[in-house]
Amino acid sequence: MAAHPKLAVWKLASCDGCQLTLLDCEDELLALSGQVEIAHFLEASSTAGPGPYELSLVEGSVTTPADAERIRHIRAVSRRLVTIGACATAGGIQALRNFADVEEFRAAVYARPDYIDTLATSTPVSAHVPVDFELRGCPIDRRQLLEVITAHLSGRKPGISGHSVCFECKRRGTVCVTVAHGTPCLGPVTHAGCGAICPAYGRGCYGCFGPSASTNLPALIPRLRTDGLDDRDVVRVLRTFNAYAPTFAEASTALERPELDEESTS
Repeated sequence: MAAHPKLAVWKLASCDGCQLTLLDCEDELLALSGQVEIAHFLEASSTAGPGPYELSLVEGSVTTPADAERIRHIRAVSRRLVTIGACATAGGIQALRNFADVEEFRAAVYARPDYIDTLATSTPVSAHVPVDFELRGCPIDRRQLLEVITAHLSGRKPGISGHSVCFECKRRGTVCVTVAHGTPCLGPVTHAGCGAICPAYGRGCYGCFGPSASTNLPALIPRLRTDGLDDRDVVRVLRTFNAYAPTFAEASTALERPELDEESTS
């Protein structure tokens, strides 16, 4: 009898929310456990079976030299590597350090900053090793997670679309909060996956799932200004869960330091 393929779940710098999403699958996770051997998942069990692994799910960003070394090891023992969540795919909320001086933060927060071994930046896993698929969200969506796992274990491409949250609003019949109420909303440039939860309750999208496959921030930013945000506010809304996602980072930097944008176009 052939052995079940091995699944591993790993944590770098993160809040554990995406791993908890997997645990919250409950009945689906029980069914999945009959198809795979969950060999390494410290959030669920202290038992850690050896690799190699057919599929590794990685939560968290690379923030320390130890993280950088560890992710190279994980890649080496994994046939397929999938990053889950905003931290692993875009550096996470901790990537706000990338726009500031991490040494200044370290000196202000810690009584003995010389004991803290950290990198100047928080970066996605893909900045360090090849990644087979990136699943976005803060936290990820359980339906998308199960689709990614089953797709990779069955040898097919995950059926995760790249459209924006606006599509989800239309599909559930939610009136556009921007058009109807002038509420600032990142829905037009944010990857779908949450089910448009915030607009369904009258709030603008916060961009939890990062940039969609095609973004048009030069068109959206003037609309955000019309809806009452100044440039500092726009920078703030772009620098949350996915601050270091390239399109969000480039747009926020151009607003914060317009002289850099002028130099690049001159």
